[in-house]
Amino acid sequence: MLEKLNIVKQRFDEVNDLIIQPDIISDQKRYVELNKEYKDLRALMDERERYIELTDNLKEAEEIISDGSDPEMTEMAKLQQEEAKVEIPALEEKIRMMLVPKDPEDAKNVVLEIRGGTGGDEASIFAGDLYRMYTKYVESKGWSHNIVDFSEGTSGGFKEMIFEVSGEDVYGTMKFEAGVHRVQRVPQTETQGRVHTSAATVMVLPEAEEFDVQIDPKEVRIDYFCSSGPGGQSVNTTYSAVRLTHEPTGLVAQCQDQKSQHKNKEKAFRVLRSRLYEMELAKKMEADAAKRNSMVSSGDRSAKIRTYNYPQGRVTDHRINLTLYDLSNIVNGDIQKIIDELRLVENTEKLKENSDIF
Repeated sequence: MLEKLNIVKQRFDEVNDLIIQPDIISDQKRYVELNKEYKDLRALMDERERYIELTDNLKEAEEIISDGSDPEMTEMAKLQQEEAKVEIPALEEKIRMMLVPKDPEDAKNVVLEIRGGTGGDEASIFAGDLYRMYTKYVESKGWSHNIVDFSEGTSGGFKEMIFEVSGEDVYGTMKFEAGVHRVQRVPQTETQGRVHTSAATVMVLPEAEEFDVQIDPKEVRIDYFCSSGPGGQSVNTTYSAVRLTHEPTGLVAQCQDQKSQHKNKEKAFRVLRSRLYEMELAKKMEADAAKRNSMVSSGDRSAKIRTYNYPQGRVTDHRINLTLYDLSNIVNGDIQKIIDELRLVENTEKLKENSDIF
């Protein structure tokens, strides 16, 4: 293990030197990439120091025990030996997980899109429930979010809700939420008390930086229109809302959340970049899926990933056959335990793929 960590230390020292070079600082893309790598390697270096401390403690304790000339010192050494023997395997497992090659997308912010699917008004209400679940989760993580565009349902909720989430390793956490979410419950509009099944689709797009996707302005048609949502008296009188159409692909992005036309245009361009970037990423994920059949991030948008069953108070994640009887907390934003289980499965799969490294 120490041998592998020493190889990582060589790279850490190299990155440490590179990020202060003027030519690197002037190259924004390279500088951002190296800064992210530095942060990940710094965390590994902290664990390396702890690993060296524990292995040194174990060696020292074993020497004192084998000498045995001082009974008091021998007793203390036995405690130190026991502690090290418990902590070292757990730390090695943690380091192994940290050594799993990271997806470069994981550190990105995201554009999250929720759309009501089959189920009419109830699907829109459920899409609204998912939006509230995610905003509560985002707030619990200390991340920030802001709405880009939305379309309200006729009986509450949203036919569509698009919002940005910014923070640390957002895509690496939220990517597990992409797919079809299904709800089973008695709708508010149901008079007979029958349980209905409705669905909503969640898309999680890694937010593309300007240097990730180059958009030729000549290929984008820009339309301005009046906002239709909340925003004060000026909403329906000023052409502040912006719709962008990327003519080569037909992709459309719009924003009407801000009163400022300029801010709406800026946001819409961010969404358009992210959608173009996600198109390329989806192709890559399909190619990767052909190589390995990952159950937690196949990139299949139409895959039913989770069911929220209200009569039984349960949530089931179908990818890993995880069922939790904690629906009320989960729909109130407590989804970390599900994400942790999905991440564990993905990392275990990656460990198997990279077994020659470990």
